[in-house]
Amino acid sequence: MDWQELSGNWVLMPPRPIAIVHFLGGAFVATAPQVTYRRFLERLALQGYGVIATPFINTFDHQAIAQTVLRNFDRVMEHLYETTLRKRYLPIYGVGHSLGCKLHLLIGSSFPVERAGNVLISFNNYAARDAVPLVEQVSSMLKQFSTPFTAEFTPSPMETNRMIAQNYRVRRNLLVKFTNDTIDQTTVLTELLRTRFPDMVVAQTLSGTHLTPLGPDMSWQTGSIFTPFDAIGQWMRQEVYRELHELERSVLRWLNPLAPL
Repeated sequence: MDWQELSGNWVLMPPRPIAIVHFLGGAFVATAPQVTYRRFLERLALQGYGVIATPFINTFDHQAIAQTVLRNFDRVMEHLYETTLRKRYLPIYGVGHSLGCKLHLLIGSSFPVERAGNVLISFNNYAARDAVPLVEQVSSMLKQFSTPFTAEFTPSPMETNRMIAQNYRVRRNLLVKFTNDTIDQTTVLTELLRTRFPDMVVAQTLSGTHLTPLGPDMSWQTGSIFTPFDAIGQWMRQEVYRELHELERSVLRWLNPLAPL
């Protein structure tokens, strides 16, 4: 399998996919998800999931970003249905990390999408002044010159929570937080979603940090004879990706509890 760029998306499609994963990454690493989330996404593809990772550039207008990434996703799905998938229906799962969670939540609250479920990893819904400290300084400077400037994301954190509570329509959800993640807001989101869908929300806490889902795969090629250096290299690889591997297993188990891992 090789990554392909199609209609503004990066696509990794196994020969006979069992479902489609629409992936959206975090604020500053979402421009090249096929690189920054390579190992995680390729593990999903190896288990039979077609991966569509939509890159985006972060702006203050998160609602506009959500609309754009959904439009790009719909465009590539139309292309795939006409070519690779041949009109074969497949369930679609949204998978998001950090800001990507918010975008999937906005999509599920604002547009009539059909999703088999969403996986929301390290949800972050901070105000702009908390997420980007420089924004407050720039805003104060511009006010001195009477220049209008709104130092807040659209929708704001409060507006986002209201939209989720009233309009979010994706019933089945997996929420993942990490033990050493100081900017995670999954607990608040869990309460919102369990109020809306009491029996359809699974919340898990795994070892790791906010950056655990990131990383290309670090392969170690052994020679014709397995040496002590090969053993050390493989052990280092296992240790580096131990927390990411735990995340991969949790997500795959939720997507298909009966599949062998």
